[in-house]
Amino acid sequence: MKMRRIDHIVLTVSNLEEAMRFYHEVFDMPVIEDQSNDHLITLRCGHQLIRLQKADRPTDLKAVKPTIGSADFCMVAGDKLEDIIHHLKSYYVDIIAGPVEKHGSEGAMTSLYVHDPDNNLVEIAVYKNK
Repeated sequence: MKMRRIDHIVLTVSNLEEAMRFYHEVFDMPVIEDQSNDHLITLRCGHQLIRLQKADRPTDLKAVKPTIGSADFCMVAGDKLEDIIHHLKSYYVDIIAGPVEKHGSEGAMTSLYVHDPDNNLVEIAVYKNK
């Protein structure tokens, strides 16, 4: 079996509304209303989805120990690094590290790191020569 790509990730959050506002407003991710409900919010991130759930979401189809603030993931941005820094500052989002040179799935990139409202580590990357 050969995997092609990641389709979606699910983040366990303490407050669905607060997390949804953060990802929707700061990262301009549209909310997919017909895939969202009182227990799950779905946002589009490029060709992938980010779903938000609370730890007590009533389903058996979740991690054995869904833990708030345990995610560490990278998103690729299409804007210039300087514009991203300005945008984050305009939303009062603290940059905790960066810019730093990293290597991702497509080669050399420059990354910034922020925390979301639940202290998940979000890496924002810009690929060089892309």
